[in-house]
Amino acid sequence: MGLAQSLSTTNSRRAETQKISAAEARSILDKQRLQRPVSPHLDIYDKQQTWFGGSIWQRFTGSGLSGGLYAFGLAYLAAPALGWHLESASLVAAFGALPVAAKVSLKFLAAWPFTFHALNGVRHLAMDLGYGFNRQTIVKSGWYIWGASLVGGLGLVFFL
Repeated sequence: MGLAQSLSTTNSRRAETQKISAAEARSILDKQRLQRPVSPHLDIYDKQQTWFGGSIWQRFTGSGLSGGLYAFGLAYLAAPALGWHLESASLVAAFGALPVAAKVSLKFLAAWPFTFHALNGVRHLAMDLGYGFNRQTIVKSGWYIWGASLVGGLGLVFFL
């Protein structure tokens, strides 16, 4: 048994620890942080891909539509207690009294996010199925969605 231990090919050494002060520990951590990679700044990203791209606007329009729905729903629930008149007849009369430019603007503010969100949602579903991942296809389909949503929003404003 003693011979087997002396012929072992595995080296072993006990772990040694040192007690260091908090300032020394902080210094070691600061040196380690300098060696870590830095996250890229937003300036390196193509604005067309990130800002005008459909993904962020899908979130914006979805949040705006759902936030508006929740706000109106809560206002409608609170209306009797607060003395507000949010019934259909009052809303139609108030909207009818607005100037034409205000009517068109308000209708477009409601129609465009809905149209964009619906059309871009179809684009995202196609991407989920694996279609359209070429960079040029992403850019072109993004611009098609912008154009179609603007035309569709205006169509809803003037023909509905």
